[in-house]
Amino acid sequence: MTTESLTASGAYPGAAPTASEMRRAMGAFATGVTVVTGLDAGREPVGFVCQSFASVSLEPPLVLFCADHRGRAWPRMRESGRFCVNVLAEDQDDLCARFGSSRGRKYEELDWDLSSWGTPALRGVLMRAHAEVYGVHAAGDHDVVVGRVLELQTPPQRRPMLFHRGHFGVEERPAAPAAADPFPWGWGDHWG
Repeated sequence: MTTESLTASGAYPGAAPTASEMRRAMGAFATGVTVVTGLDAGREPVGFVCQSFASVSLEPPLVLFCADHRGRAWPRMRESGRFCVNVLAEDQDDLCARFGSSRGRKYEELDWDLSSWGTPALRGVLMRAHAEVYGVHAAGDHDVVVGRVLELQTPPQRRPMLFHRGHFGVEERPAAPAAADPFPWGWGDHWG
């Protein structure tokens, strides 16, 4: 019997993975790191770090990101109907730290620009995708946000920031003790 075989009842054998098992397994997939930015109803800039970002369609040009329902930034920017996905370079630890925590100084003393689409554009990033909300789909504890791309900006290329097994970069690290949470950074902050 393979792990993909069905039982006689048509269900997969075994229990569904726990949240901890899911984090550990999905951590094997290296992702880029972005900061999704927008304005809230009071025209205040908000933003959050997001790993779940992907291209959906070329015609029409669509992208998606996933945002935690419990996050503070996404619910505030959702009403504006527009957002900017800022793809971080490997040396942009400061931007990641600013926007990756629920505590902190996000825009305080940060140089940024208001795009022609009315969204905060972070400086020095690898790419910016300015988009309007095309659809929002509830999926478990997250929203899957599909955006129609209005403009792409690709400044000079550098190496991307990657997130893998709870750390930035893909270098080998010593194994964490089995009882330790292998993802100490960011998981409790509910990005989005």
